[in-house]
Amino acid sequence: MSVYATLWELKFPLYGQSHTDCEWETVLAQGVPEHIGEDGDADYLAFLPPRAQSIENGLRAVIFVRALQEKGTDRSAQEYPNPLLVLTGKEYSAASFASLHEQLTNALLGTRPKVVAEVREPTGTIRVLYEDGSSQVVRGPSEA
Repeated sequence: MSVYATLWELKFPLYGQSHTDCEWETVLAQGVPEHIGEDGDADYLAFLPPRAQSIENGLRAVIFVRALQEKGTDRSAQEYPNPLLVLTGKEYSAASFASLHEQLTNALLGTRPKVVAEVREPTGTIRVLYEDGSSQVVRGPSEA
């Protein structure tokens, strides 16, 4: 049995930033109900925020993961090995959608450079420009 309840799922750009022809993936918000770990079960202490300071609106924590990410580590079958973001119930309840969106897109972006512009050339080529000066052709003339 899982300790998580899916609160919602949304499509995000694969690397956190939308541009022409970017790939998209589903991100899940996995809620951990407030009763999880109330019996002092130490299995949850390793990967969930401390219970006493976390509870709000019935949630102990919210774990954000890629939809196809498997769960389970050497430490716990319930732990996600690489969550995008972990918030306490209090942090999740206080967060605006804009704040959550920014945190999740930054997590998806990782160490990749940010998109700064998209150039549409008269030939039909579409080039994405990045903050580090690099660029990528995402659509050529025959694909326009």
